[in-house]
Formats: sequence, structure tokens, C-alpha cells
Amino acid sequence: MQPFSEEQKQYLQGFMAGAMQRGGLPFAGQTADGRITHDPDAATNDLAEPGIDTLYGTPFDELCKQERIKLEKNPHAMWDEVVANAAAGKMPEGDDIFRYKALGLFNVAPAQEGFMLRCRIPGCMLRADQLRGLADLADAYGAGYGDITTRGNMQLREIKAEHAADVLLGLYDIGLTSKGAGADNLRNITASPTAGFDPQELYDVRMMAKAMNHYILNSADLYGLPRKFNIAFDGGGQVSTASDTNDIGFMAVRVDDGAGVEPGVYFRLELGGITGHKSFASDTGFMMRPEQCVAVAAAIVRVYLENANRTNRKKARLIYLLRDWGVEKFMAEVQQRLAFDLIALPLDQCTTRPPVVRHSHIGFHAQRQNGKQYVGIVVPVGRMRSEQMRGLADIATRYGSGDIRLTIFQNLLIPDLADADVDTVKAAIIALGFHYETEDVRSGLVACTGAAGCQYANSRTKEHLLVIGDYLAAQVPMDQPINIHFTGCPHSCAQHYCGDIGLLGASVKLDDGTRVDGCTIVVGGGMDQDQGIGRELIRSVPITDVPPLLATVLNTYLRERDGDESFAAFTRRHDEAALQTLFLETTDVS
Repeated sequence: MQPFSEEQKQYLQGFMAGAMQRGGLPFAGQTADGRITHDPDAATNDLAEPGIDTLYGTPFDELCKQERIKLEKNPHAMWDEVVANAAAGKMPEGDDIFRYKALGLFNVAPAQEGFMLRCRIPGCMLRADQLRGLADLADAYGAGYGDITTRGNMQLREIKAEHAADVLLGLYDIGLTSKGAGADNLRNITASPTAGFDPQELYDVRMMAKAMNHYILNSADLYGLPRKFNIAFDGGGQVSTASDTNDIGFMAVRVDDGAGVEPGVYFRLELGGITGHKSFASDTGFMMRPEQCVAVAAAIVRVYLENANRTNRKKARLIYLLRDWGVEKFMAEVQQRLAFDLIALPLDQCTTRPPVVRHSHIGFHAQRQNGKQYVGIVVPVGRMRSEQMRGLADIATRYGSGDIRLTIFQNLLIPDLADADVDTVKAAIIALGFHYETEDVRSGLVACTGAAGCQYANSRTKEHLLVIGDYLAAQVPMDQPINIHFTGCPHSCAQHYCGDIGLLGASVKLDDGTRVDGCTIVVGGGMDQDQGIGRELIRSVPITDVPPLLATVLNTYLRERDGDESFAAFTRRHDEAALQTLFLETTDVS
């Protein structure tokens, strides 16, 4: 069949227009007074959203590109296009690449062919059957593996264009979704991974995280934020949520008699964490009852979405609105949105959470339930093959309650193990190719996707960090936990500034002019009671030089430390010049 000529195309267009006027296709439109009509002659416009002149006071022509993209076509009204593109084996193009992110589908070319699917795992809580389902989806539509992320989430990768709709439907079938998992949306809600079985927790935050997740999913206006937004609920357990790295952190505290308020458990409100910009969340001076936290978060997010910068993406995160307004003005606006009063109380009148137990997300630990333990399993840089995912689900089902918790450290917990089954579970973990030893330096490795799957990254972070970890495990007799965070670009998805050692990916030019993967190294970062931003040690190190350099750094620390002093404490009592002398003088790197 020959393609239509231009004359034929014009004829058909005219024919279809005439058919509509004659009633051949049903019509629905809107009259000037807002009523719906079937008569095209009586209609003034259709039912599409009307054009706007401003968005929360910002003129349309001043909005940044991404804001205009969202307004010109609603990403959450694109199901027909997703299905049609999949049927044609077609990846999104142009502005639709950004819109697909709001559906949880990322076109990561040229770093990797196909889509990355980012899920929503509210509160980082999975069932064993859901982990098996994710393994099945990875085999059917992806490349047979899944990645645990630094928000206690899951990603599947290398999904072909023709399977975009299939994988979304498959996700719904196992009780999960990817709606709003990317672009300018509230990201995965994190919560204490030991909630409900932690012996030291002040409050079980599971229902808070679930309620927050469902509120987001069912509030259309919350899909139009100026940038991404992170929320964490920390119930005061022994495993951290790193709430101080979130835009909003809810931190459980206890208030005793004499503070002027009813004794009990409250949540302190922290705002403004974004460690890629070297900012931790700060206590606002306010607290609220547990049942009020979701409402407070809803008010905060709406103040942010109505007032943050929509002209400059680099200045659109919450921290910049807080710096512009000040916390006092921001919180006054939040209070106006609430039907109850926030409680102002100095932090020193509260009993704060016990210190987190470093690396209590690794190994076997007693639960508050008698005779039960949970195990934290090391998943190197978060990557699991599908058969390993099924094996972990089998352990959770056979020896636990079928409950699985993901962590921001890219490993996972299996709770509710009987004391009598611990040795059997240990053998099963080893058989899957994982381990549970806190002393192994490889238990503290955290890496973003890197250049193997992200177009922004400057280094193959996961691949390189595994090599670094193996080298250090053989060369350094560590006797206490250490975290090494490798992030591929300044977006800092792996929060390199918060690691004992942080690596920031870089393309390094050698003397002969060739370029290789490398990194800038920072030291002395930390979170929670060890909160601090890492300081730069050395720039632009070729990746092949990094393992011996870090071995020198750690062995020097072990030799020169004061007693059992932590690595963070050791580095913080030396200035940059002293650290460079200590760590670099015996290496060939300068």
C-alpha cells in the first residue's frame, strides 16, 4: 500500500472534521457558562485543563523548562501513551523522557539500554511474596537483578521499551507501585527498619510511614513539587534512618514530668537536610504528637510547593526557601495551615533517642520479643540477582514471619527468627553468596548506580567499590565499623559527605591525555550522633590508585588512633594539612 499523498491527507482531515460536525463522532465540550454540551458550535473550549498565566505567582514564561513540561502535559495522564509506545517498542522522546520519570520509568540511555524502574516501598517494608514478585519481574522484563537504593527502595533495570506497560502492571499485581517515584515528587518514605521489634525504640512508626505514603498517592497537588522531597520517620530504634539528611525528619523523643506538657512520646520536627549541598536537617524547636505527624508533613509540603523557586532548579529544594525566609517565618506559615497548635519546647527538655548502634543493621540481634532475633544481611552495594532475591524470600518465609525490611545502607533485615534457627539461617545466607559480619569492611559499602546505569555519573561506582572493598578486606584488619560511600556525581545519591570515607566520582585526565574513572576523596563524615560533613582529602585520584591509598589511610588510622577512637573522631581532631601529611606522605598519590 502506497502512503497517502499530501492532497489525500488534507482530504481525510477535512472529511473527519465534517463527520464530527454531522454527528459521526460523539463530542463533549464546555459552554461559556461552564455547562457540558454535545454541540461543537456551542462549545467555547473542551474539558482539558485551562492554560495558566502564573503558577503559584510565578509567570508562565519565567518558569524553568521542567515546570513548563509538567504543565503542558500531565505525566499522570499518559497511560494511553505508555501503552502505545510499548506496543511500538518505542522509548519516550523529548519532554516525555522527563514525564516518564514521574511514573517511575527512567530512560537512562546512553548509560544503559532500556528503562530503570524505581518502585515505592513505603517505610522500606516488603513482604516475602513481593520480593519474589520483583524477582519474577526482573527475569521477565529486566536483566535478572534488583538494586536496593539509599532510600530503602528497589530498582529494576534494563527493561526493554516494549515491556514498559507490562512491568508497571506487574508491579501493581504484587501490591506495589512506582507512581511519583521520580521527577519532582515526594520520594520513597523511609522509616526505622527495626520498627515493631526494636528493643530500644520509643515509638513504632510503621503506620505513620504507610499513612504518609497513601496520603501522597491520593493527593493530586502533591505531584507538582518544585523538586524532589524526602521524608523520614525515626522511632528511636537502634538502626538509623538518617533523618537528618531528609527535607523533613520526624524524630521520636520522650517528655517526662516537669516539662510543662503532658508526659509521653512526641516527635521533634527537623527541616532542611540535603547533604549533597552540605546541609543537615535542623531541629525547628517544635514537636507534635505521633498522630499529628502526617498532617504536619502535609502542611509543610504545601507551603513548600506554593512558595519555592520554580525558575531555577538549582535553588528549588526546601533548604533554599528556609534560607530565604528563615525557619521562624516558614513555621508561622505552616502553623496557619494546621487546625491544631504545634508544641514549642526546647530540645534539652526532651529525652532524645538513645544513640544509634553503628552497624546494628548487620548481623544477628535480639528483638524485644522473647526468643526472637533479626538478622541484617550484607548485600554488597545493594545488588541482588533474581535467584538470590527468591532465596532471601524463602529464608523470611521458612524461618521468619515473611517480613523483610530494606535499609538506607543498601542491605536488608529479616526479623522474627527463632533463636534455635540462627545457625541454620547463617548457613542459608552464606549459601546465597551473602554474609552478616560487621567486622568485614565490605559490610559498610554504599554506592549509587554509577555510570553503568546513570547518565549523570562520572564513574562506575558499584563495580569499583566492590573491588575497593575486596582489596581493603585483605589488607586492613578493621576492628570496628567503617562506612565508605561512593557517589557518581554531585547529586550525591550515595551521600558521600556522610561516610567515614566518601568518594565522589570524577573523570581523571592522565599525563598521556587519556581519561579514566576516578574520584575525589573526603573523610570524616557522619550522621546522627556522629553528624558531620566530610572534608576533602585529595582530588581526582585515578581509580586504580584508590584501593592502596585507602588501605594506607585506614592502616594509619589504626596505628595512630587514641585507644578505640572512631575513624570520624580521629579525622576530626586533625586539620586538613595534618590529615594530608598523615595519609598521603607514604603514597605515590599527590
